[in-house]
Amino acid sequence: MQAQGKDRSNPFVNVVRLLAAGTAGGVLTAAIALPAVGGVGLTAKSTTESLSLRPEQLDEPPLPERTEIFDSEGKQIAQFYYQNRESVKIEQIAPVMLTAIISIEDFRFYEHGAIDIEGTARALAKNVTGGGVVQGGSSITQQYVKLVQFNKAKTKKEAMAAIAPTVSRKLDELRYAMAIEAKYTKNQILEKYLNISYFGAGAYGIQAAAKRFFGKPAAKLDLSEAATLAGAVQNPVRTDPTLGKTARDQLINRRNTVLDRMAELKKITVAEAAAAKKEKLGFKGTQIPGGCEESKFPYFCLYVKHEILTNPEFGATPDDREKLLQRGGLRVKTTLDPKMQKAAEQAIAKRVSTKDKPVAAQAMVVPGTGEIKAMAASRKFGDNKKKNETLINLAADGKHGGGVGFQQGSTAKAFTLAAALENGWKIDDGNSTGASYDIPTNALSPFRDCKGNRVGETHQVRNSSEGGGGFKTLRTGTEGSVNTFFMKLEEAVGLCKVVKVAEKLGIKRADGGKLQEVPTFTLGVNEMDPVTVSNAFAVFAARGEYCRPMAITEIRDRNGKVTSSKPKCKQVMDEKVADAVNEVMSGVFTRGTMTEVGGIGRDAAGKTGTTDGYTAAWFAGYTPNLASAVSVGDPRGAFEHDLTNVTIGGQYYNYVYGATISGRIWKDSMIQALKGVEAPSFTPYDRDRFGGCSKSCAPKPPKKDKDRDRDRGDGPWGNPDDDGPLDIWDTGEDNGGPITPGR
Repeated sequence: MQAQGKDRSNPFVNVVRLLAAGTAGGVLTAAIALPAVGGVGLTAKSTTESLSLRPEQLDEPPLPERTEIFDSEGKQIAQFYYQNRESVKIEQIAPVMLTAIISIEDFRFYEHGAIDIEGTARALAKNVTGGGVVQGGSSITQQYVKLVQFNKAKTKKEAMAAIAPTVSRKLDELRYAMAIEAKYTKNQILEKYLNISYFGAGAYGIQAAAKRFFGKPAAKLDLSEAATLAGAVQNPVRTDPTLGKTARDQLINRRNTVLDRMAELKKITVAEAAAAKKEKLGFKGTQIPGGCEESKFPYFCLYVKHEILTNPEFGATPDDREKLLQRGGLRVKTTLDPKMQKAAEQAIAKRVSTKDKPVAAQAMVVPGTGEIKAMAASRKFGDNKKKNETLINLAADGKHGGGVGFQQGSTAKAFTLAAALENGWKIDDGNSTGASYDIPTNALSPFRDCKGNRVGETHQVRNSSEGGGGFKTLRTGTEGSVNTFFMKLEEAVGLCKVVKVAEKLGIKRADGGKLQEVPTFTLGVNEMDPVTVSNAFAVFAARGEYCRPMAITEIRDRNGKVTSSKPKCKQVMDEKVADAVNEVMSGVFTRGTMTEVGGIGRDAAGKTGTTDGYTAAWFAGYTPNLASAVSVGDPRGAFEHDLTNVTIGGQYYNYVYGATISGRIWKDSMIQALKGVEAPSFTPYDRDRFGGCSKSCAPKPPKKDKDRDRDRGDGPWGNPDDDGPLDIWDTGEDNGGPITPGR
């Protein structure tokens, strides 16, 4: 009897009895009594706080949801997440899963309110005898409240406070739970609980857990699987199956406990429980790849990632944009075309090995929309240097994860050609060019930058094969890529004019720096990336319409709201000027530096580009419906590691020109990418406006040399560099140095 007397004098026993009474007055009295309990490791913030058990609205921030990236056909290509979670409706969860979680966590869930009086009373009694909080007794609603508080914590201190073993926290939990019970139905609460819970192995929410553990959606879970996941919730770290045999054994024990409880509650038969216990754990460990490292198309993925992280349209601050990407639950549809991507990858792999130090990179862009259809590179994406991997987006600029790029080389001559046509030059206008061009010093230089300053260089520009040169026109000078011709053309047109044309086409340095406005601008001294160059050439194909490079077409947020991205385009060049550019650069395939490589069986135009000293090699070309640029260079340092006497893709090269590798990759990839696609023609150029010559026409050949010239078969007056088809010795490519047959 003395023992009974002691129990009655213990204030904690009174709390238990009051809670067990189940009346509103009993709960309130219990709250008053709780702070008086001493020596059990429980505290309250204040007596005043404990007196209020009125519902209090809980702030429920959206759960962190993974963002998924899809190609243009709707196939997932990447995902990003802070927590691997994919929220689902309760109808998308197997009924047996709902039964299992209720049976083990809160079997009277549908019968009680915010607090399960019986469960709480048992827990409080257990905690007194245990000298602290040793049993929870929380309802599913209370657990949901605790997880919300824990998830929204911004600091470690806040996170620990959300799970602290204090009476004050439990009182707060009760207040919030009362409001939650009034706000939602029981099924809504259960749905929210299953979506917020952590199940171990990096899986947040029942859908991610079902896929991670068993490789199937939550709707298809069977009895054994449902019991396993229900058992994991209690201590997901201790039962994480990725941690080894001990953790797996503990998870099996928890599964069996759940099965026994379900049988005890007559939710399943004893025989069903026994059969389920005999099943193996069945953990598949389905991978949950995240980030671009795990993407099949890492370079395109990286471009999309940085587009979101750097574009103010996706958030006011970098932190806002990072959170949106990692937690926003976006469904991002992109412009990536699987067929074109495959074409680029295969063409590159055919000629450049993943083990080569020089790298090839390519981008494909749609004229008139700016949609990036493919982005590929010869190296694998990753941080394993022994495997020659790279984390640099070799096809893009620094803003989109790229590096400093490679000098553009003679592909930049296209801008000087366009500038001349804009200034009223005709296709057969030209100048007489020599074998070299000496750039004057600043004081004497005829070149002025866009600030009006004279700019010069201590540099002699030479031709690689034109010898003594001769008279070149816009057509023949472009087809032969004659360096000295373009230096004189830039001098005549004006350096600033050429720079302004390039800028109108979207040309900018890969590193984000200011363009170098120097005399050799026309020879491509600025470092570029394939996306920028291909998009600039797409302007010619689109008859002068510039479109911002575009990788994202649609974003669906977690609430199903769809935001479509439309092309951002503007007319930057007279249509007829672009037509004339297309007419001239079409000849590069038939009479110029791509003659040996050949065309692609449809209207196409383009420009080769080999840099001074063979530090990089390019080809940029286009049809009316697709533009592409291919670069080849050594990212270790183009000047220290040039493209002379190198082995690439198992083949040795004395010199690598624009047509040597880049041009062939371009041809192979474009043929495959456009297979089955209509083949429109370029708009014929305006012959009245651009035909013939007016400024500086070629001199008429002496009559006495006419027969001799015809016998030579080259040019109208015997100069093999003046007109007609170029042979392998007359490629004119590009900026100095000897030329070898077949390059």
